[in-house]
Amino acid sequence: MKKLFAIVAMVAACTFGATSSVMAQEDEVAATEQVDTAAVDSAVVEATDEAEAETEAAPVVEEESESIFKTLKTKYIEGGAGFMSLVAIALVLGLAFCIERVIYLSLAQINTRKFTQDLAAKVAAGDLNGAIAFCKGTRGPVAQVSRKAMECLASADRNDIGTIESTINMEAEVQGSYLEQNCSWITLFIAMAPSLGFLGTVIGMVMAFDDIQRAGDISPTVVAGGMKVALITTIFGIIVALILQVFYNYILAKVESLTSNMEEAAQELLTMCVQSDKCKK
Repeated sequence: MKKLFAIVAMVAACTFGATSSVMAQEDEVAATEQVDTAAVDSAVVEATDEAEAETEAAPVVEEESESIFKTLKTKYIEGGAGFMSLVAIALVLGLAFCIERVIYLSLAQINTRKFTQDLAAKVAAGDLNGAIAFCKGTRGPVAQVSRKAMECLASADRNDIGTIESTINMEAEVQGSYLEQNCSWITLFIAMAPSLGFLGTVIGMVMAFDDIQRAGDISPTVVAGGMKVALITTIFGIIVALILQVFYNYILAKVESLTSNMEEAAQELLTMCVQSDKCKK
């Protein structure tokens, strides 16, 4: 009997222990699920807040860009669309010539020191045909001046140092004129843009006086329209001139750099021609 009670007591204890363990595990799982659910909810809330912030920020940027565009458009129209078109045309044509010059001068720029060294090596080896082909295959004014010098050196009647020097000088002048080509058009539009703006100022003042004469009053409301036209056209004309002037100064700097490279190459050409056996001293 005692054994039966002991067995029942052991079974009850094991059952209670297993039940407690299962209940503890279930409590832990529930707590873990609650923590995970809270973390997921917080992540969802954060992601939603970020999305809302980005959604709010994007329209602000778009609104700012649209407001700037609308402001420029409004001022352009207020300045007189027909007259302001002349200023816009001056800007477009001036920029077209500037971009053309920048591309041309950038392509004409080469490593002058390396070029003259390679050319001197061919001349020293007596390979004048190779030197001429090397000059033809290289872009830029320095290569063209060198080609003329090599052609004189390879000829039988123009290979004296005096003829070579004069040929170098003449070709350098020709290449210099190519470098400065179309620059006069850029200066024209630089001068035209503010001139058109000042013309708009005069037109605006005339409009203001016409309004005063029509109204028989000199109140600010009467003259505001004409004065606005005068100031807007002047501002746009000066801005266009400033933009073109920056490009023009950059172009002049490139032209001066290429001109100095031609002068340096000319000295090197005369030296290598004098040292060549083909040259008549």
